[in-house]
Amino acid sequence: MTRVVVIDRDGVEHEVEAAPSGSLMEVLRDSGDFGVTAICGGLCSCATCHVYVDSAWAGKLKPRHNDEQEILTALSSFRQEASRLSCQVPFTEDLDGIRVQVAPED
Repeated sequence: MTRVVVIDRDGVEHEVEAAPSGSLMEVLRDSGDFGVTAICGGLCSCATCHVYVDSAWAGKLKPRHNDEQEILTALSSFRQEASRLSCQVPFTEDLDGIRVQVAPED
């Protein structure tokens, strides 16, 4: 199992475990009520899976592609170094221990 530390919108820290597969969004959506609604189902079109990736992990992820970048930069809650759409982050064993915070609703 692969661990994820998620800080919900109330600032409460949770640790969840999931098998490495799919996307980080699926783990967050399916593991608890953290505020990740993912209404587009992971199609990179709604930003309801927006998270801030901890600085220790941000550089370990593949760069944002153009569609993700365009959606994120339109948000008032966008943070250049930390914002990601969790649907665009493959959930692999390499992410064991990743720390993310659910971004505010925009």
